[in-house]
Amino acid sequence: MIHVIRGLVMMALFGGFFQVMGAQPEKQYLWPDGAPYAKGTEEKDKPYLDIYVPTQSNTGAAIVVCPGGGYGNLAMDHEGKQVAEWLNGLGVTAFVLNYRHNGKGYQNPAPLTDAQRAIRYARFYAKERAIDPNRIGIMGFSAGGHLASTAGTHFQTSAYEQKDKIDAVSCRPDFMVLVYPVITLEPPYYHGGSRRNLLGDTPSEELVKSFCNHLQVTAETPPTFLVHANDDTAVPPENSIMFYEACRKAGVAAEMHIYLKGSHGFGMRKGVGPAEGWIDRCAEWMKLSGFLTPASK
Repeated sequence: MIHVIRGLVMMALFGGFFQVMGAQPEKQYLWPDGAPYAKGTEEKDKPYLDIYVPTQSNTGAAIVVCPGGGYGNLAMDHEGKQVAEWLNGLGVTAFVLNYRHNGKGYQNPAPLTDAQRAIRYARFYAKERAIDPNRIGIMGFSAGGHLASTAGTHFQTSAYEQKDKIDAVSCRPDFMVLVYPVITLEPPYYHGGSRRNLLGDTPSEELVKSFCNHLQVTAETPPTFLVHANDDTAVPPENSIMFYEACRKAGVAAEMHIYLKGSHGFGMRKGVGPAEGWIDRCAEWMKLSGFLTPASK
């Protein structure tokens, strides 16, 4: 009896062991033969995707998920795995991107290189993975939001030289979901750690401005959904506001939600109040925008 009770407690603590074991993703290296700018051949030098495939229904939509971590680590659980499982519930294939960052010894342009390749991979293999190549989005949290918004505003130029047929397809995401994103790398609203980890201690003014992504928005920028908390002191909500205003000026469809409370990094966590509802608002936006609707045959 004691063993049974102990087992039930462990299942409650860890969210259901058997459910977790049944949701193992497919691991796919972005460049099996070696990534551009790789400094070695260790695991940290090999960016990869954890691919989560919906089992109940498949809308044909796909999203590359970029966890946050200040370009120094990756929050792979509440901004990665849990997000992928939620997306699967909506019928969306999720590609969780384990990208290179300063914690692995990499700065610009490695993160954008990995994000562009991830989008291209999803689009190149769209048919065999039952994905609509015109409904491939990118979602990012915090610094991962900066990476996602960089992918959505810098797609005109490849961050690396073409290596194979995958690199010949478009790296433009069809839509973006930016959750408490880092957008600017300039004071007063920038996140110093993200800027330093991405661009180093003494980047040129020109380089900094090129990665202030609200300054890079054009009419070709993908439709965007933005979420932030008013009490976020790590990455102030002005980041989302500036990007939303830039989208408005450029005629890009955008929706923004700023919650009174939530602080920074709430992701898929429970107990943060109304900010938990961002996933419902996001699902509504994707549905209203047609991203969850299969193309008519």
